[in-house]
Amino acid sequence: MPRHTPGNIRNIALTGHAGAGKTTLIERLLAHAGVIGKCGTVEDGNTVCDFEPEEKAHKHSLYSSLVHFDNDGTHINLIDTPGFPDFIGQAISVFPAVETIAVVIGADKGIQATTRRMMAVAQERNLPRMIIVNKIDEHLDDLEALVDQIQEQFGSVCLPLNIPTPDGKGVVDVWEKSEGKVAFSSVNDAHQKLVDQAVEADEQLMTLYLEKGSLTKQQLHDAFEASLTAGHLIPIVFTSVRDEVGIDALLNVFSHLCPTPEEGNPRPFQLLLKDETEVQDWFPKPDPNETLVAHVFKVTTDQFVGKIALARIHQGTIKAGDQVYINDGNKAIRLAHLHKVNGKEHTEVDTAVPGDIIAITKHDEIHINDVLHASNKLSELRFKPLPIPRPMYGLAIEAKARGEEAKISNALHKLVEEDPTFVVERINATRQTVARAMGELHMRVILERLHNRFKLELDTHPPKVAYKETITAKAEGHHRHKKQTGGAGQFGEVYLRVEPLNGTSDAGLEFVDATVGGSIPRQFLPAIEKGIKQAMTDGAVAGYPLSGVRVEVYDGKYHAVDSKEVAFIAAGKRAFIDAIRKAKPVILEPFVEVEVSAPATSLGDITADFSSKRAHILDTQMQPGDMCLIRAKAPLSEMSHYSSQLKSMTSGQGTFVMDYSHDETTPPNVQQEIIAAYSPDEEED
Repeated sequence: MPRHTPGNIRNIALTGHAGAGKTTLIERLLAHAGVIGKCGTVEDGNTVCDFEPEEKAHKHSLYSSLVHFDNDGTHINLIDTPGFPDFIGQAISVFPAVETIAVVIGADKGIQATTRRMMAVAQERNLPRMIIVNKIDEHLDDLEALVDQIQEQFGSVCLPLNIPTPDGKGVVDVWEKSEGKVAFSSVNDAHQKLVDQAVEADEQLMTLYLEKGSLTKQQLHDAFEASLTAGHLIPIVFTSVRDEVGIDALLNVFSHLCPTPEEGNPRPFQLLLKDETEVQDWFPKPDPNETLVAHVFKVTTDQFVGKIALARIHQGTIKAGDQVYINDGNKAIRLAHLHKVNGKEHTEVDTAVPGDIIAITKHDEIHINDVLHASNKLSELRFKPLPIPRPMYGLAIEAKARGEEAKISNALHKLVEEDPTFVVERINATRQTVARAMGELHMRVILERLHNRFKLELDTHPPKVAYKETITAKAEGHHRHKKQTGGAGQFGEVYLRVEPLNGTSDAGLEFVDATVGGSIPRQFLPAIEKGIKQAMTDGAVAGYPLSGVRVEVYDGKYHAVDSKEVAFIAAGKRAFIDAIRKAKPVILEPFVEVEVSAPATSLGDITADFSSKRAHILDTQMQPGDMCLIRAKAPLSEMSHYSSQLKSMTSGQGTFVMDYSHDETTPPNVQQEIIAAYSPDEEED
């Protein structure tokens, strides 16, 4: 029999900026629940959640980590997430596993970049949010101003659920109480605002409240739950982990006010029906008797256990030994073992119900974002994509020692599987293998992980920028390929036209056969297209891939004996290059959208630096706490060392996030330099 039911499970992700105290808070909660005897510390490297060598070395959470405990009749799954902007993808990737996002704000630092991002993504994904203000012990006098800043930033729906006492040694519940002494505001005012906000989500309840002037405890609970799940209320609670202030109150909120899997907003899947081309949203039912549907939200590898996949059960029941299908696979796999996870410790269980989060081991065929199900009728079910940021910081990599290429490739493949914001790609345009991460810190941790886990070292250097080529005008090209070597010869002649494709450089190639009268036999047209695609890959003016071109082959000649496929490949390629060079080719460079959060005193230095980088300033905003927010679009080539530059300009207080925006034509002087540096290998004609 399962140990829990969907009605007594609570799934909560602790998110927020680095240094807010998420990991230490979880230690306190685990100790309070009796899971551990003594709280570990981040400084000593002995916490339950930060168990990886890189986390112990950096003294910060770098990966998401799952713990669980029981409290007051409920089973609570907590997910600790990293707070550095470089690791924001690790935090977002756990959102499908939970019903509530608890954003932790350190009272010493206030609202920071990751705080805003987590609140925004949770709102986009229709996830209930709550705010935990931690470290109140030394900042009691600043809390009222911080609440004002939170409301200014995230709306008047953010209301205190409890308020610290005047001495900061405890908190007063203002949801069920309407009197008492608190550090700011008043219990009665705070209570009234909460109730008014909660009942607004239900018109009938609001009418009843206006008529009677009060509601029962159950009616208030229902109103709170409805407001929380609708995003109409974002409760604020206060804690001080060091002095154990607010821990009991926080546990009470988790157990009795956060939604269960049955009450929360169901996570959106997408279903492609047979014989249909469009997907439709599909929402699971948290019913143990329905067909099993689970989603894999995290994958990692342990050197002793092997591959570990963390999966959230959204529908149905799974038992150890059950057979399940993966995505649209026709072959079922048997899940011999199911585990509950506390940090790196695994406990075997025999059954999991909707809302449970389990670990599945030793199945290499399971990958992140896979959907596990028990029916072929759900073979076209996929999880709705998450807004994972695209990694833009790159390093060209190669093996330091000869003969390790295969080992490095295998290790990188495992790391790519584990991290949704780490990518390794072979760039044909630059003939480099490039690893891409979210920033310098993220890349440094990846290299440390390669060393710690796989005992591998890489040589790295800044990658060449992956420019693109395209055209801006129409032109014609021609080439006759003729070879005679004593035996059978080669002959092929091609006339073609090129023009920009639909006015956009993002499209690929459109190939059109406009020949008439059999000037080129149809069996040679695929060869011409193949030659054109080779030129598209290799580039025509600077060695970078071409895109956004429409090609029309309108004439040519062939020889009954000497015409061969290889001849028309060469003729098509050379005719295409001839046309491209006449079609006013331009070189495109990738631009990124950058969002910088920094002290307001650094605004001038940051905008001036952006101007020197050929960047376009999109917006500047003054933020609470003497902070500013700058949004800009800049060439990727200018942003390779921005992390250290921003740190220098802001004395280490600035943070930024960066994502791909678009491609833009390079200035003439830059284009001339790129073309001048191109030394193509001339092919023998």
